[in-house]
Parts: sequence; structure tokens; C-alpha cells
Amino acid sequence: MTQYMQLAIISSATPQAREAEALLREVHEFVALDSADAVIVLGGDGHMLQVLHQLLESRRDIPAYGMNRGTIGFLMNGWDLHDLPGRLQRAKSFSVRPLTTEITTIGGQKFTLPAINEVSLLRETRQAAKLEISVNGRAVIPELICDGILVSTPAGSTAYNLSANGPILPLDSSLLALTPISPFRPRRWKGAILPDRYVIKINILDASKRPVSAVADQREIRDIAQVEVALDRNRALTLLFDPEHALDDRIAMEQFIV
Repeated sequence: MTQYMQLAIISSATPQAREAEALLREVHEFVALDSADAVIVLGGDGHMLQVLHQLLESRRDIPAYGMNRGTIGFLMNGWDLHDLPGRLQRAKSFSVRPLTTEITTIGGQKFTLPAINEVSLLRETRQAAKLEISVNGRAVIPELICDGILVSTPAGSTAYNLSANGPILPLDSSLLALTPISPFRPRRWKGAILPDRYVIKINILDASKRPVSAVADQREIRDIAQVEVALDRNRALTLLFDPEHALDDRIAMEQFIV
């Protein structure tokens, strides 16, 4: 069991989260994020993703322990004011590696963005997107006509990926889900499960006529020409969960929710 001595706290802007932060500050002392060895996150899944991206950008390799003061809270533990040090000491840690996304726009601009849950490509107009899909340099689908496509990590497989009828991936599976969004042609292609060592490249066909945006978790780049997605093996994030709310069990059990 690990004992975390210096805790930071980051809450979302909702009244629920702010009230929870005030209550915790009455019974615990907190430090600035750059001095902490763990961070308490109050809010929902979207806020947790924002904090994790903040840790990536600042290259702070410290665990994040979330308490749900939002809606679904899949990445969060339950809210409880009592015995925070004990909960942290008993918590189970999970390492999550992000995707790295190389994006090139029609105008030639280049962006490199991380994604913890998924990278999604979405049509910008009423016209369907036309995409060429390549895996490890090999064109596997010359033309996919669809509303979009996404690449999901195991941690994100129960989010947008699941809503798009993609597979749920066990957290320790070393796999990525490649899931089309409302595919029209080829009709029988429902997506693929790939080893996370593979590199996925997507070229936008007729990009000016049929514009497509790329969204890495919560950041969007519009009018793209090409996207390359791969697992970033040089960076990792650590999430802490109560033993009864372990992330790997929760992801596995999502397969039985009807």
C-alpha cells in the first residue's frame, strides 16, 4: 500500500464539485499541483480527462483519484467525505497509456495531440465522409463512406466507442478498437480490433468537398487531410480506484449491462 503525503485538489466549476472541495478543505490540507504526489479530482468524467491532459502537458507523473460530483463518473470513485487518507492507501492503481495523434490539415498545418479515450474523425457537413484506412503502411480499406471513424484505447472503449457499437476492450488487453461511425460502404465492415503496436493512418478523400474534423478527446481540429494514430509508449497516467470500484472489473462488467 502506498501512502500519499502531499495532495492537490482540482474540482470542476459545478456547484456540487465546489461544495465538495470546500468540505474536504475543512478536514484536509492540500498543496499546489506542482508539489503534490497525488491529485484529488472532483467532478465527472469530462473533468477527469481535462486534469489528465493537464498532467500530460506538465509531465507530472502523479496518480489521480477521482470522486464523482458529475453525472456518470465511470472514471471516478464514489463521493465520501470521510477517511480520504485510508481510501488512498487502499486504492488500486491502473496505468493508462494515451494515444498520440499526428494531424495534417488541408492547409498544411500540423498538430500533435494526445488522447486518453479516443481519437474520432467526424464529417463536418451533410455529406458523408470518404476515408482511406491504412494499417502499418498497408491500405486495408481504400474507401470507407461513413459519418466518421474512431480509434479507442481500452480505457475509452466504454465511452464513445461503445455508443458507436464498438467492442469493449479489457484494460490489460494491449488492443485498440477501430470503429466506424454510421458506415455506408463497405456495408459489412463493422470495425477491427488491432494490437496496440500498430500504426493507423487515415487519409481524407475529397477533403475540400467533404470536410472532416479530428477530435482527440476534447480538442478538435477542423478541415483535416490526414491523421496518424499510435500508442504513446513513452508516457503513462496512473488512476486510483477503490478496490470495489476497480477500473478493470468495471470495464469487463459493462459487457453484461443490458
